[in-house]
Amino acid sequence: MSAKGYTLTESDLVPLSIGAAFLGTGGGGNPYLGMLRTREVLRRGATARIIPLDELPDEAWVGAVGGIGAPVIGFEKIAEGGECYRAMRAIEEITGNRMSALIPVEIGGSNAMAPIIAAAMAGLPVIDGDGMGRAFPEGQMTTFSIYGGKREGPSALADDKGNVVIVKHAIDDVWRERLSRNVTVSMGAGAGAAGAPMSMDFVRRVAIPGTITQAIEIGRTVVDARATRHNVVERVVEATGGTLFYAGKVTDLKRELTGGFSRGHAVLSGIDRWAGSEGRIAIQNENLVLWVDGKPLITVPDLIINVELDTGEPLTTEVLRYGQRIAVIGLPAHDLLKTPEALKVVGPKAFGYPELDFSPLASTKKAAA
Repeated sequence: MSAKGYTLTESDLVPLSIGAAFLGTGGGGNPYLGMLRTREVLRRGATARIIPLDELPDEAWVGAVGGIGAPVIGFEKIAEGGECYRAMRAIEEITGNRMSALIPVEIGGSNAMAPIIAAAMAGLPVIDGDGMGRAFPEGQMTTFSIYGGKREGPSALADDKGNVVIVKHAIDDVWRERLSRNVTVSMGAGAGAAGAPMSMDFVRRVAIPGTITQAIEIGRTVVDARATRHNVVERVVEATGGTLFYAGKVTDLKRELTGGFSRGHAVLSGIDRWAGSEGRIAIQNENLVLWVDGKPLITVPDLIINVELDTGEPLTTEVLRYGQRIAVIGLPAHDLLKTPEALKVVGPKAFGYPELDFSPLASTKKAAA
């Protein structure tokens, strides 16, 4: 992959979908469905070019797009595919600014591919980065919002039926999320979303860099480990600098759709060296907290990743099932998510756990020689 970008090919899509599911910490929408939609766009002759953060001039306009809603809806109400494209075009129309590139709101799940689809349809490149370095359930939980101050400008929502709704002005991004979430529920709990144009100078300073490439590399590690019959979990942990915190069998699972979110928890009975212990994972679209025997071991914004123990397949929250044997991997969040300013928005207290303090994980990845 060139330092100046590369053109995404069909062979990249399965690794991208695996890596995006891994980084999605359980959320972001089903990556397999996102992969299928992206593949069809490429097969129709569209081009998907991935460019680095330093390619465009400071004054270029960049649009952040992605799906909004509860992940489980992706199975029950299949997206049409052009929702983010229509939302982005609505923003261009109302602002008069033409986008020079798109960027993922989040790298997780199918939302890693939503801007690729929209950009390919529009003939635009996609910037190799995103606003979370993972997935979060709410729109204000991006580095674009956290470090953007009180951002003015409209946002747009588009559904599979052709409806487009503009939120012309919101007093802050928390209100923008609240209004957008209510509209999304009316649209069937799933829609495409686009934010106000951002200058490339701003995006360069606050985006989490290189995450599309990172997702592809993680996916290739998984594919290679399977092909060579290596332990997939061990290979992924080594490649990412993560840590295996727990392994267990799902013995209880609760999920319910409330307020446009999938909320609940998974309870695990420990296996192997964790036999006799109990794990519990809190869910709000994504995995938020891992407890083992009542002790919190990982909390947001660090990444909690569930993978099938035997295959290393990352599991989004909507595909968790009773009886699954899973490994729980912890991965350190990007430094932009661990500042005091960021933790007010994406730390455990922001998710309703006032008793929990964020204790950042350390990377185990060895430095390059």
